[in-house]
Amino acid sequence: MGAKKNFVLDTNVILHDHKCIYNFEENDIYIPIVVLEELDKFKKGNDQINFNAREFAREIDLIADNELFSKGAELGPSRGRIFVVTGEDYPEEIAKSFAEKIPDHRILATAFSLKNTSKNKTILVTKDINLRMKAKSLGVLTEDYISDKVTNMDIFDKEFATFDSIDPTIIDTLYGSQEGIPLDQFNFKSDVEPNECFVLKSNRASVMCRYNPFEGKVKRLEKERIFGIEPRNAEQAFAINVLLDDDVKLVALTGRSGTGKTLLALAAALQKHEVYKQVLLSRPIVALGNKDLGFLPGDAKEKVTPYMQPLFDNLNVIKHNLSYQGKEVRIMEEMQKNQQLVIEALAYIRGRSLSDTFFIVDEAQNLTPHEVKTIITRAGEGTKVVFTGDIQQIDSPYLDHQSNGLVYMIDRMKGQDIFAHINLIKGERSYLSELASNLL
Repeated sequence: MGAKKNFVLDTNVILHDHKCIYNFEENDIYIPIVVLEELDKFKKGNDQINFNAREFAREIDLIADNELFSKGAELGPSRGRIFVVTGEDYPEEIAKSFAEKIPDHRILATAFSLKNTSKNKTILVTKDINLRMKAKSLGVLTEDYISDKVTNMDIFDKEFATFDSIDPTIIDTLYGSQEGIPLDQFNFKSDVEPNECFVLKSNRASVMCRYNPFEGKVKRLEKERIFGIEPRNAEQAFAINVLLDDDVKLVALTGRSGTGKTLLALAAALQKHEVYKQVLLSRPIVALGNKDLGFLPGDAKEKVTPYMQPLFDNLNVIKHNLSYQGKEVRIMEEMQKNQQLVIEALAYIRGRSLSDTFFIVDEAQNLTPHEVKTIITRAGEGTKVVFTGDIQQIDSPYLDHQSNGLVYMIDRMKGQDIFAHINLIKGERSYLSELASNLL
């Protein structure tokens, strides 16, 4: 156990994780009173940050007593104390550089004063990069909130595995039967994860495979055309295979723009329309131009429509790949008419229990780890949840490629039998799209 520290928390840390105060071990937590003032402004609403603001208020109320503002309150065994700092000074050193007493500067003043008066090392914890820079300019130690950051990011850069020098008779066996071959008959140099997809190569042939953990076998997979969508590369074929497998209850599709993540997920959901009672598509709403939904005209449904448009675009792509008089188009239209195919904002999912649903969550890189957990726990019997996202295109100012909910979920669920992750590398939207993605 090292020397005890003081951690001053910014508002955005609490809005990111309302249980954050329990993640600092034996160290003490300091909450500037301005943070509580800011949290109060977030209590109303249906978004995750509103929920976190309310939950933290309840949490602090449970542990609060008259000494919270003086001697602090105990956070539990092997944990430190929590203090709410009131009546903080605004030191001259702060005023010289930051004359305006906005909330960020008041939080900075609390950390600065505590640094100068406490014998313990004081660290300001904030997800705001600019505030961290301001703190450093004043000699205040500062850190990002890293308790839910993923450190191993290699899986998001590499393509699927390829195993060379495979005995040709093994590949012949895979082509000759759908039964598969037990995993222990292979001498792979690295561990194979449940539902991992890869290519086996001999000196005369190759085969696309997936390790099926439910049967303990490596099985061949083929390219399947689903609802007018045909895979254009091995990665897309892998994605379709796990999307169509009802035993795989949780799927993550990652990859940059144009790799077909959302389109494949939607086509697979439509292909399985007889298995699931409803296909539900959703995505988080990230306000454009710093304007929230209230800025937009219309009722609740009309307000969210612009944010859901990319999902409608993918539906149109599928329709354009089908005959307008064909069976699949009639199925899609009937599903939309009967509310079996629904597109709506994630804010409206809270509190629901989703049974027998194929649930697609698009742009999942803009979700926090807690939001992803909340979504998955909505899954009832017979539900499959698919997250899609590009971890390099994050619109939330307080998330990055290591701390967003999508990578957190993939890191934690890796190795589970009912989970599969496919990383799509090759763009297939158009030559122009791929060129721009590579060069710009």
